[in-house]
Amino acid sequence: MTTNKKTEETALSVRKAVFLSAVALQLGCGLVFASDVIMEIGEFTSHTWLELIGVVALTLGATFTIGQYRQLLHRNTKIERELGAVTGAFQEMIESHFQAWSLTSAERDVALLSIKGVSIADIAAMRTTRVGTIKAQSAAIYRKAGVSSRAELISILIEDLIAGLDLSAPTES
Repeated sequence: MTTNKKTEETALSVRKAVFLSAVALQLGCGLVFASDVIMEIGEFTSHTWLELIGVVALTLGATFTIGQYRQLLHRNTKIERELGAVTGAFQEMIESHFQAWSLTSAERDVALLSIKGVSIADIAAMRTTRVGTIKAQSAAIYRKAGVSSRAELISILIEDLIAGLDLSAPTES
């Protein structure tokens, strides 16, 4: 698991704990007010009515908050599934290009790292090879793909990725 993913999960856990603590605080305050209202059941004064309104407001607020939280969890789950599907589709599209271009295993690795934006020197270090080898493999990739640079290679993939999008009308969020 990457450090960024761990950091995101930790931040999510903290936000969840803070949220649930806030809901618990709302419900606790509601219980305190409710017990006070029950103890004053025989003598309804303006103070008692105010506490009763506070109990109702806290209960409604906590209920609404929990409902919104559940909706956000469902929405987040849906978005993660969709993002996973898009990621899988993008990976399949990349693989189909690599097959069509007849890239070797080494060229596939170099192409993926290149698409991710890794420098030639870093690719060489990661693959424990020379910079000249990576440059030669990159040149072979560009030749097979019919492009002359990393930017053009990425452009081909981006064009295929957005080919099905309707770019004439803005989408609503």
